Amino acid sequence: MTRLLDQIDCPADLRRLSIEDLPVIAQEIRDEIINTVSKTGGHLAPSLGVVELTIALHYVYDTPPDRIIWDVGHQAYAHKLLTGRRDEFKSLRQKGGLSGFPKRAESEYDFYDTGHASTAISAGLGMSMALELKKAPGRVIAVVGDGSLTGGMAFEGLNQAGELHKNLIVVLNDNEMSISRNVGALSSFLSRKLTKKKVYIAFKKEVQNFLRTVPGIGENIIQLVRRSEESFRGFISPSFLFEAFGFDYLGPIRGHRFNELLETFINSKNLEGPVLIHVMTQKGKGYRPAEKNPVHFHGVGAFEVKTGNSRKQTQTAPTYTEVFGQTLLEMAERDEQIVAITAAMPEGTGLFSFRERFPDRFFDVAIAEQHAVTFAAGLALEGFKPVIAIYSTFIQRALDQIVQDVCLQNLHVIFALDRAGLVGEDGPTHHGLFDLSFMRFMPNMTIMVPKDENELRQMLALALDLNGPVTVRYPRGRGTGAPLEKEIRPLTLGQAEELRSGQDVLILTVGTMVYPACLAADTLAGEGINASVINARFVKPLDQELIINQARIAGRVLCVEENTIMGGFGSAVYELLVEKGLSDIRVKRLGVPDFFVEHGTQTELRQDIGLDTAGIHQAVLGLLNEK
Repeated sequence: MTRLLDQIDCPADLRRLSIEDLPVIAQEIRDEIINTVSKTGGHLAPSLGVVELTIALHYVYDTPPDRIIWDVGHQAYAHKLLTGRRDEFKSLRQKGGLSGFPKRAESEYDFYDTGHASTAISAGLGMSMALELKKAPGRVIAVVGDGSLTGGMAFEGLNQAGELHKNLIVVLNDNEMSISRNVGALSSFLSRKLTKKKVYIAFKKEVQNFLRTVPGIGENIIQLVRRSEESFRGFISPSFLFEAFGFDYLGPIRGHRFNELLETFINSKNLEGPVLIHVMTQKGKGYRPAEKNPVHFHGVGAFEVKTGNSRKQTQTAPTYTEVFGQTLLEMAERDEQIVAITAAMPEGTGLFSFRERFPDRFFDVAIAEQHAVTFAAGLALEGFKPVIAIYSTFIQRALDQIVQDVCLQNLHVIFALDRAGLVGEDGPTHHGLFDLSFMRFMPNMTIMVPKDENELRQMLALALDLNGPVTVRYPRGRGTGAPLEKEIRPLTLGQAEELRSGQDVLILTVGTMVYPACLAADTLAGEGINASVINARFVKPLDQELIINQARIAGRVLCVEENTIMGGFGSAVYELLVEKGLSDIRVKRLGVPDFFVEHGTQTELRQDIGLDTAGIHQAVLGLLNEK
């Protein structure tokens, strides 16, 4: 049987359908998303929650020239299916296939490359202003989740939008979640939309019944109350907040009812100035396992459609995230000064058990990385040991706070950077490829990178013993299977580890590249080349004595890191050798080149860049063959 979805190659095709056809399209889109993501993995629950919303937006607004911007963008799968990418959708998040996020290079309907939260309002306001300056047609619609509103940048955009009073439509997709359940005062305020409405209706009836018993003046007072009803209602609904920013507020409306969505969107086209449309949706809508567990299905690997169970994997080693969470929990049992902080992802950073065990020492600050860092600084100033667990790609949002509020004051804040390096299918917005470079330039900062999960435990122990800011960065995925020592022995600050001894070439490496470097050295040994391999462990401070001595012996140094080569570990080694007057030693850096890496599996991407055993082997041969 032919699907209606197969007839839609662009939004204009959608607009030719009758309103009665839209629920059929919605079900077909849900089926396509579920079946595809069950094989490719991806952001299932967010995309299922906005199917009707996406259809209604493209049905009412003339895209393009009207522009829809998706904040974060992990909910844009239905948008991709409606904008000419239906036949390619099975390649979602696969190497060379569709991105899991909006991408201007993919489609004329993607107006903004995104992947981080809280940016759409600012970008949309800029576009709206540009359209006016160019006297070009079109409206801008920014679709923003309630979780994204916890980011300060969203309020900066709201503030200017209200002041400029330009045409901008903000659709607030309110599902009461970001990745996990939303937290904070704003979430509590928005949640009043239902409970307080019931309270309001009951209260109004009680007042009216009482006033009718008052002879003479009762009815007059009832009329007065009715005239001021909208003002009173505003005090107990979210409209009060957004109207204070200068927005016309429409809603809240039910985000899975086409009649409400279409009517509201049509009405919004006749309004001048900024408009906020408050839409209530359910994350994971239409797929029972995702409705029951939207946190798990926010970003999920391959799964069985019938049951929702993950496809069986034979890997047994724990993930670095799991090791971090368990280790921090063990240490917190012995040290009451340890507190844990995350930004809207307690499960993603392995802090779920910590939250359960120490609720008073756990802080989820929502999507507010800048606040997280300065909040940690305040805790450190009072003698606590705050550990901030945030993905490498998201800590980028708080660079000024790390410099000014932590490093400048030399405060003991530990940055646990999860998902450092190449993260895989989420692509360039989520790779953590810059942290070694930007953390390294900060005075007072110590930087450690573990080669395996046991070394991660040792580094965390040292990080908590030190004074001053410390970064420990570790990769996404499972560990090497290294045995975990029961008694955690802190490393010695700045002490590297020599794993292979040789005099022909020195391979200096950190983190995920240590074991591939050792395997490459074994291959080279079979070819008569004796390579020394040093696990640097510390990017800052370097083990200067060991590195200089071994570099002098070998005369050729290959630095390997899963970080951009610009300003990273290899640059630190090169600077050290030049500073010590050893500029005659040949240094080659192997890392991520100066470009943004697209999506694919971690194995595929490392192989393409040369960050695997074969790539290291070839890099050494090239270095030795240079005159």
